[in-house]
Amino acid sequence: MNGSRREASASRGSSPRKAAPRSSGRVSNKNTLTWNRKQLRLVPVVAVAVAAPLVVGVATGQSNNSGVPEANAQTGTSTSASPTSSRSTSAPTSSESTPSSSATASTEQRPAANTDVPAGVRLDRVDWLSERRVALWVQSAAMERPIQVQLLLPASWNSEPDRTYPALYMLDGLRAVDTESGWTHETQIEKFFDSKDAVIVLPVGGESSFYTDWANPAKDGEPYQWETFMTEELPPLIARDWRLNDRAGIAGLSMGGTAAMNLAAHNEGQYQFAASFSGYLDTTSFGMPEAIKAAQLDAGGYNSEDMWGPLGGETWKQNDPKLQAQRLKDVSLYVSAGSGNTGPWDKPSPIEGIPENFAGYGLELLARMTTQNFVNAAEKADVPVTSKFRPSGTHTWPYWQFEMTQAWPQAAEALGTEVNAPECKAEGEIGKFREANGSLGDCLTGEYAVEGGRAQDFREGRVFWSEDTGAHAVTGRIGATYQAAGGPEGELGLPTSSEQKTPDGVGRYTTFENGTIYWSPKTGAHAVSGKILDLWSYKGSELGDLGYPTSDAVRNPNKDGVAQGFQNGTVFQAADGDPRIVKGAILGKYKDLGYENSDLGYPTSDEISLRAGGGALSRFENGGIYWSPNTQAHAVPYGQIFDAWGEDDYENGRFGYPVSDVQSVPGGGQEVEFEHGKIRLIAGRIEKS
Repeated sequence: MNGSRREASASRGSSPRKAAPRSSGRVSNKNTLTWNRKQLRLVPVVAVAVAAPLVVGVATGQSNNSGVPEANAQTGTSTSASPTSSRSTSAPTSSESTPSSSATASTEQRPAANTDVPAGVRLDRVDWLSERRVALWVQSAAMERPIQVQLLLPASWNSEPDRTYPALYMLDGLRAVDTESGWTHETQIEKFFDSKDAVIVLPVGGESSFYTDWANPAKDGEPYQWETFMTEELPPLIARDWRLNDRAGIAGLSMGGTAAMNLAAHNEGQYQFAASFSGYLDTTSFGMPEAIKAAQLDAGGYNSEDMWGPLGGETWKQNDPKLQAQRLKDVSLYVSAGSGNTGPWDKPSPIEGIPENFAGYGLELLARMTTQNFVNAAEKADVPVTSKFRPSGTHTWPYWQFEMTQAWPQAAEALGTEVNAPECKAEGEIGKFREANGSLGDCLTGEYAVEGGRAQDFREGRVFWSEDTGAHAVTGRIGATYQAAGGPEGELGLPTSSEQKTPDGVGRYTTFENGTIYWSPKTGAHAVSGKILDLWSYKGSELGDLGYPTSDAVRNPNKDGVAQGFQNGTVFQAADGDPRIVKGAILGKYKDLGYENSDLGYPTSDEISLRAGGGALSRFENGGIYWSPNTQAHAVPYGQIFDAWGEDDYENGRFGYPVSDVQSVPGGGQEVEFEHGKIRLIAGRIEKS
């Protein structure tokens, strides 16, 4: 059915990284930092620098299907399917025996987290961006709108379907945007965490919020209740649907570092680990409220008094990490800051030791001083803190990525998970396939059983094998769509090919036992199967009039059947019928009427060309939609008016095409207006005029 098509390979490289800055080790908690005279003279610039951008803005871009999605790609696969699945364990291994080295070890299973989701909180939408990166839209009762949250799923997510995991919440900076977390846009943490066994939780948005509950609405009356969302609404929902256990950590950069410490202090027992990278951990000392006010005004025009009330007041003190340090005694703490001096990821300025990024220099000085104040307060309260004060580095993303990798071993210990997933290797038929396809990267799991066969996860995709289908890789956006469809346990079954190039050279596709997934840059990846696939193939697939699919098949909960969108039309199929194409202006009218939920029901024909006036017709269960260049599209339901029109040869007769839909008439009855007259149904009698 799918024919033989040339196979195309796709690879994705990784960006080279500079050497990490030297660590000064664990810094003893002294009362103050010592600054030389040159630094001291430059400190006054900090108040001005705070108003500069704290993080680089995020731009959106095009997606592709080559391996893991690009960091700025947001076109995903929407689904409401559960992320959990059952597995068959009866399939033979691809190497005809189960090697002990391929077994994936796991830590001791911990109790599940609280899953009592508050009233008014719900999961509205799930988009799979890759096989283990998911975007959720969570309706927040406190925020009165849906909030996007992205998850990076653990290495063993597929291979250990009954395992639960700790969560690590990662908070953004002051200029957070609503499209994607800076952590995935600006760093390589997705690559770093793909071999780790924790669920990484990335709230998207929160510009200037400090992830706190604001005293008053933010700009334009928008409720800003981020702490309630982060600590009360989101955790039980993720725990319910995404296999979380009872351990969690929280980390953030800049503004997010401040918030990480505050949320951990305000919600004792909720987090076992907290980290601040260049955070402002002193919000009430002289000049700090004014500095934060200047920054929030610059980053979106927010008013700090709407956040915590009068500058330096009681609510500010309640959100000053250094004043809350004693409440963090049971939390594993990691804090870091650079010196502001030119480091490995900075361009030097003409001033010796000072970077070209002068705003980043000043901001990091401020982070350094306030972090030291926090460390001093923690020492006084006998609260242990791992503090890393680097000899260089500015307020920029490469340093925060480095600090996250340095903090991870401490986080993993606190969260009760391995620093890295257990070692693995590829053997048997899957191993042979891996050797021939080096772009898959290193293995993340051993070989494990799936419905009808075996599978193994690699950095750039999954390889599936069975005696009947052989070994094939599923990668990139196609892999995300396959995961959303339930993988081998879903309707598609196992893959029967790896990714191939479409004849037009634009798209890619992978065939499965019960369907095909197609991807193109404009439409994303979507599965086509069953009778709809047969019809689409008969019409020329992506080279035909319909073009590429633009959605998966969607089942109608009201009238048994499915619908699937394509670039140039939609295919509808009733449960007991054949698929039919509706397109153009007729599709527009069908949409206005409510598609198959309307009185017309499902289509019973494709579009039919008519002789009169170059028109067209689509037939439906309970009527027809007629179109012509002069009259546009109008519906005529089956019944007495339709029959009376037929007595005069429909559009070919004296009435011509309809120019209106069915309308009610005064006193009761119906009428349809045509090009050359009207047909009325009054008290059961037909009137023609």
